[in-house]
Amino acid sequence: MPQLLASLVLGALLPLAFAPFEHWWLAPLLIAVHLPLWRSAPPRTAFWRGFAFGGGAFLTGTYWLYHSVVVIGQVPIALAMLLVLGMVAIMAVYFGLNCWLLRRWLATSPAILLPLLPFLWVWTEWLRGWVLSGFPWLTLGSALPETPLSGWLPLGGVYLGSFVLVAAAVALYGLILPGRVRQVAVATLAVLAAASAGLYDRQWTVETDETLSVRIGQLGQDQRLKWRQEEFQATLQWYARFVDESEPVDLLLMPEVAIPALAQNVRAYLAQLGQVAATRQQTVVLGILNQPENQEPANAMLALAGGQQQWYEKRHLVPFGEFFPVPGFIRDWMRLRGLPYANIRAGDAAPSPIRVGDQLAAASICYEDAYAAEQRVFFPDASFIINISNDAWFGDTIAPHQHLQIARARSLESQRWQARSTNTGISALIDSRGAVRAQAPAFEPATLQGTLTMRAGHTPFTRVGNLPLLVISLLVLVGTAIAQQRRQTGLTSAK
Repeated sequence: MPQLLASLVLGALLPLAFAPFEHWWLAPLLIAVHLPLWRSAPPRTAFWRGFAFGGGAFLTGTYWLYHSVVVIGQVPIALAMLLVLGMVAIMAVYFGLNCWLLRRWLATSPAILLPLLPFLWVWTEWLRGWVLSGFPWLTLGSALPETPLSGWLPLGGVYLGSFVLVAAAVALYGLILPGRVRQVAVATLAVLAAASAGLYDRQWTVETDETLSVRIGQLGQDQRLKWRQEEFQATLQWYARFVDESEPVDLLLMPEVAIPALAQNVRAYLAQLGQVAATRQQTVVLGILNQPENQEPANAMLALAGGQQQWYEKRHLVPFGEFFPVPGFIRDWMRLRGLPYANIRAGDAAPSPIRVGDQLAAASICYEDAYAAEQRVFFPDASFIINISNDAWFGDTIAPHQHLQIARARSLESQRWQARSTNTGISALIDSRGAVRAQAPAFEPATLQGTLTMRAGHTPFTRVGNLPLLVISLLVLVGTAIAQQRRQTGLTSAK
């Protein structure tokens, strides 16, 4: 029991490695401290200690889910607790699996376990980001923008960043072990430090001579007011003034579902914004719902320029937020209880970039930007990134800061500048190194203006994605498992 409690506490400290705290060095340190609690334990015990570590991390790191579900979603508290704790438990299973698989199948010897942990961590973290639509929050590599290890992200993405952090954790633990293990640990840390220094200033893409001026509008509207009919006209007027009164810029950017309506119901209003944009030779980009005839609505990004419309529709939807994978009888119960139950339609899996003047933008809506591999479809054609979001669902919690850090990781992986507009914050301009160049104050109406520098070319990550790291990790794990099995068979035969 003391070891289980210690695992829970260590995991609960892990979110301090992420925004808004950004003590990234805590991630390898906490993993290193947790290692002796399960390294020599029986497989079942190792699982529960890993589960406790993961449970602690997601209890403190995603407590804001309760705010989204109860305060904003108005879900009954008992049901909300079930949903939130269920999500935490599911995420904790992945951490438990790391420990169980290593102790049960891959490394019956504790000495073999240590070098295998980074390879297995990558796989379980990747699976956590994709199985059942995935939840890639608290991916370790997302904590690396503006750190000495930031150069690993354009090379291999956030999962390579996670690999490096876990490898550092194993090496830190190895420093307290005797003999050859300690020597290998010192060498590992030296190699990681040297490689990190070499990658830190590595420019895989090239800066062009072109720039793009952008102005971001943030209404700062409480999510509980957003869809009220009495607020609708005031919302339309605020964004109309934002477009009419803005200084001449190339791009005027508004948040996710800035206009809380179906595009088909506000055609005249959109035509008015488009006319202003055409007259000034600007592009206006905003979030709105799009529902063509005989289809379900889509959470969409609309670009207005030169009298034309461009659409990008959100591809990666939020389970139980934008679609409800439940049987019909549960949907009927949700309707009777007054709970949301309608589905949003997913967009095209291979979308085109958004054109802004002579430039092309990689587009993402809300937490789509947490799925790095899905953004690769836009590169190398896209010279910058647009993200629109609505973090009002999270309230004044750590979630908007975490989400901004995730967006910064996308800029770093692709080495592209980014314009990010959210309803209540954190709206920001992010450079190609993942650094925030400017941001608007949260929870209040605000505008933010600046200039983005265009870039061209591929980074290794945008070219090949996660595949090389996943394949290498799988080969190492499978090869070790086969060798272990043969070794055990040989020992049994010898007896």
